Amino acid sequence: MWQINKRGEKEFKHGQEAYGAAADEARSCQAFCPDVEDEWVADEERSCYNCRLRRWTVGSILCMHPA
Repeated sequence: MWQINKRGEKEFKHGQEAYGAAADEARSCQAFCPDVEDEWVADEERSCYNCRLRRWTVGSILCMHPA
């Protein structure tokens, strides 16, 4: 689900609209931390797209959890 981009950052492979994949990934993530509800973009609460540790890029999201 993740790849290391050219800058060495952990980037979600599936872009910004893979809602099912982002929810699946968040279910198994020990570091998931929900963002404030006003910042949610996915309907399902537990989603990488709704995580406080994600940062949006032009085409995807980055996981900022130090791993």
